[in-house]
Amino acid sequence: MQRPFLPWPDKRLRSPAAPVEAITDDIRRIWADMVETMDAMPGYGLAAPQIGVMLRLAVVDCSDSRGQAILMANPEILHASGQFRDHDEASPNLPGVSAVISRPRAVTIRFLNADGAIEDRDFVHLWATSVQHQIDHLNGKMYFDRLSPLKRQMLLKRAAKTGGR
Repeated sequence: MQRPFLPWPDKRLRSPAAPVEAITDDIRRIWADMVETMDAMPGYGLAAPQIGVMLRLAVVDCSDSRGQAILMANPEILHASGQFRDHDEASPNLPGVSAVISRPRAVTIRFLNADGAIEDRDFVHLWATSVQHQIDHLNGKMYFDRLSPLKRQMLLKRAAKTGGR
Protein backbone atom coordinates (compact mmCIF):
# COMPACT_ATOMS: atom_id res chain seq x y z
CA MET A 1 0.00 0.00 0.00
CA GLN A 2 1.36 3.38 -0.99
CA ARG A 3 1.66 5.73 1.97
CA PRO A 4 1.61 9.54 2.06
CA PHE A 5 4.74 11.52 2.89
CA LEU A 6 4.95 13.78 5.90
CA PRO A 7 5.20 17.39 4.71
CA TRP A 8 8.17 19.46 5.83
CA PRO A 9 8.41 20.87 8.54
CA ASP A 10 6.55 18.06 10.38
CA LYS A 11 8.44 17.62 13.67
CA ARG A 12 8.69 13.85 13.18
CA LEU A 13 11.17 14.54 10.35
CA ARG A 14 13.42 16.05 13.04
CA SER A 15 13.03 13.18 15.52
CA PRO A 16 15.33 10.15 15.74
CA ALA A 17 13.51 6.90 15.00
CA ALA A 18 13.24 4.07 17.53
CA PRO A 19 15.27 0.85 17.11
CA VAL A 20 13.52 -2.22 15.74
CA GLU A 21 13.54 -5.04 18.30
CA ALA A 22 12.70 -7.93 15.98
CA ILE A 23 11.63 -8.62 12.39
CA THR A 24 7.91 -9.38 12.60
CA ASP A 25 5.08 -9.65 10.09
CA ASP A 26 4.19 -6.03 10.94
CA ILE A 27 7.74 -4.93 10.05
CA ARG A 28 7.58 -6.89 6.79
CA ARG A 29 4.26 -5.18 5.93
CA ILE A 30 5.79 -1.74 6.59
CA TRP A 31 8.78 -2.64 4.38
CA ALA A 32 6.41 -3.76 1.59
CA ASP A 33 4.51 -0.47 1.83
CA MET A 34 7.81 1.43 1.82
CA VAL A 35 9.02 -0.32 -1.35
CA GLU A 36 5.70 0.36 -3.09
CA THR A 37 5.82 4.03 -1.99
CA MET A 38 9.48 4.38 -3.07
CA ASP A 39 8.82 2.83 -6.49
CA ALA A 40 5.83 5.13 -7.05
CA MET A 41 7.90 8.29 -6.36
CA PRO A 42 10.10 7.13 -8.16
CA GLY A 43 13.08 7.25 -5.82
CA TYR A 44 16.20 5.36 -4.77
CA GLY A 45 15.36 4.93 -1.12
CA LEU A 46 12.94 5.61 1.68
CA ALA A 47 13.18 5.80 5.46
CA ALA A 48 10.16 4.95 7.62
CA PRO A 49 9.97 8.40 9.33
CA GLN A 50 9.29 9.96 5.90
CA ILE A 51 5.89 8.25 5.98
CA GLY A 52 5.31 8.81 9.70
CA VAL A 53 6.52 5.42 10.96
CA MET A 54 9.01 6.24 13.70
CA LEU A 55 11.08 3.06 13.46
CA ARG A 56 14.66 2.59 12.18
CA LEU A 57 13.58 1.00 8.89
CA ALA A 58 14.93 1.85 5.44
CA VAL A 59 14.67 0.50 1.91
CA VAL A 60 17.12 1.21 -0.92
CA ASP A 61 16.90 0.26 -4.59
CA CYS A 62 19.29 1.90 -7.04
CA SER A 63 19.10 -0.90 -9.61
CA ASP A 64 18.23 -0.09 -13.22
CA SER A 65 15.49 -2.69 -13.38
CA ARG A 66 14.04 -2.09 -9.89
CA GLY A 67 12.82 -4.99 -7.82
CA GLN A 68 16.23 -5.23 -6.07
CA ALA A 69 15.27 -3.40 -2.86
CA ILE A 70 17.47 -3.99 0.15
CA LEU A 71 15.40 -4.00 3.34
CA MET A 72 17.20 -2.73 6.43
CA ALA A 73 16.35 -2.38 10.10
CA ASN A 74 18.65 -0.42 12.42
CA PRO A 75 21.23 0.41 9.72
CA GLU A 76 24.49 1.90 10.95
CA ILE A 77 27.64 2.99 9.18
CA LEU A 78 30.63 0.86 10.18
CA HIS A 79 33.09 2.39 7.74
CA ALA A 80 33.03 5.28 5.28
CA SER A 81 35.43 5.90 2.42
CA GLY A 82 37.76 8.88 2.52
CA GLN A 83 36.81 9.56 -1.10
CA PHE A 84 33.71 11.68 -1.60
CA ARG A 85 31.11 11.77 -4.36
CA ASP A 86 28.74 14.61 -5.21
CA HIS A 87 25.12 13.83 -6.04
CA ASP A 88 21.98 15.89 -6.49
CA GLU A 89 19.68 14.92 -3.61
CA ALA A 90 16.03 15.66 -2.93
CA SER A 91 13.19 14.49 -0.70
CA PRO A 92 9.48 13.91 -1.29
CA ASN A 93 8.96 15.54 2.12
CA LEU A 94 10.08 18.86 0.59
CA PRO A 95 9.16 18.64 -3.11
CA GLY A 96 10.36 20.96 -5.83
CA VAL A 97 13.94 21.51 -4.66
CA SER A 98 17.22 19.62 -4.57
CA ALA A 99 20.86 20.26 -3.72
CA VAL A 100 24.23 18.74 -4.55
CA ILE A 101 25.49 16.94 -1.44
CA SER A 102 28.97 15.46 -1.01
CA ARG A 103 29.07 12.12 0.83
CA PRO A 104 31.55 9.25 1.15
CA ARG A 105 31.73 7.30 -2.12
CA ALA A 106 31.57 3.92 -0.34
CA VAL A 107 30.25 2.74 3.03
CA THR A 108 29.99 -0.48 4.98
CA ILE A 109 26.61 -0.78 6.66
CA ARG A 110 25.50 -3.17 9.43
CA PHE A 111 21.78 -3.85 9.60
CA LEU A 112 19.15 -6.39 10.53
CA ASN A 113 17.92 -8.00 7.30
CA ALA A 114 14.51 -9.42 6.39
CA ASP A 115 15.48 -12.79 7.88
CA GLY A 116 16.28 -11.14 11.22
CA ALA A 117 20.03 -11.75 10.81
CA ILE A 118 22.73 -9.12 11.26
CA GLU A 119 24.29 -8.36 7.89
CA ASP A 120 27.30 -6.24 6.94
CA ARG A 121 27.19 -4.98 3.35
CA ASP A 122 29.32 -2.65 1.25
CA PHE A 123 27.59 0.02 -0.83
CA VAL A 124 29.24 2.20 -3.48
CA HIS A 125 28.29 5.18 -5.65
CA LEU A 126 24.53 5.86 -5.82
CA TRP A 127 23.76 2.96 -3.45
CA ALA A 128 26.14 4.48 -0.86
CA THR A 129 24.61 7.94 -1.30
CA SER A 130 21.07 6.62 -0.90
CA VAL A 131 21.75 4.52 2.19
CA GLN A 132 23.51 7.45 3.88
CA HIS A 133 20.58 9.71 2.98
CA GLN A 134 18.17 7.21 4.61
CA ILE A 135 20.30 6.90 7.76
CA ASP A 136 20.20 10.71 8.03
CA HIS A 137 16.37 10.50 8.00
CA LEU A 138 16.47 7.84 10.73
CA ASN A 139 18.56 10.24 12.83
CA GLY A 140 16.12 13.14 12.35
CA LYS A 141 18.18 14.91 9.71
CA MET A 142 17.35 16.12 6.21
CA TYR A 143 19.80 16.24 3.30
CA PHE A 144 19.80 20.04 3.36
CA ASP A 145 21.22 19.97 6.91
CA ARG A 146 24.51 19.16 5.17
CA LEU A 147 24.46 22.54 3.38
CA SER A 148 25.93 25.76 4.74
CA PRO A 149 23.40 27.86 6.69
CA LEU A 150 23.10 30.33 3.80
CA LYS A 151 22.56 27.63 1.14
CA ARG A 152 20.06 25.85 3.41
CA GLN A 153 18.11 29.09 3.92
CA MET A 154 18.08 29.75 0.17
CA LEU A 155 16.84 26.20 -0.54
CA LEU A 156 14.02 26.46 2.02
CA LYS A 157 12.96 29.87 0.61
CA ARG A 158 12.95 28.40 -2.90
CA ALA A 159 10.87 25.46 -1.64
CA ALA A 160 8.32 27.83 -0.11
CA LYS A 161 7.99 29.66 -3.44
CA THR A 162 7.52 26.41 -5.40
CA GLY A 163 4.90 25.08 -3.00
CA GLY A 164 7.22 22.67 -1.19
CA ARG A 165 6.32 24.26 2.18
